[in-house]
Amino acid sequence: MWKLEKISVESYSGYKLHESPRAFTFRGRRYIIREIIDRWYEGSVRSDDPVINYFKVRVDDGRNYVIRYNSYQDEWDIVIRFLTG
Repeated sequence: MWKLEKISVESYSGYKLHESPRAFTFRGRRYIIREIIDRWYEGSVRSDDPVINYFKVRVDDGRNYVIRYNSYQDEWDIVIRFLTG
C-alpha cells in the first residue's frame, strides 16, 4: 500500500515548468537531491487528464524517495509506502 503527502519542492524550470526537482521539504526537514535515479510519467494525450511526473531521487543522506508533480493541480507529493496486515 502507499499514500501521498504534500511536500514543498525547489525545482529547475527549463523548457517546461518544474522540469526537474532540486530539493524538497518533507515534515519540516529539507532534503537536497543529489541524483535523479529514474523518472516516468502517468497520463494521456487527453487535455482533461492530468499528467503526473514521477521522480525516484537520492537525497543528501543517501536515502531514496519517490516524489511526483501533478501538473493539473500544480502540486508536489511524496509517495509513502507502508505495510499492512
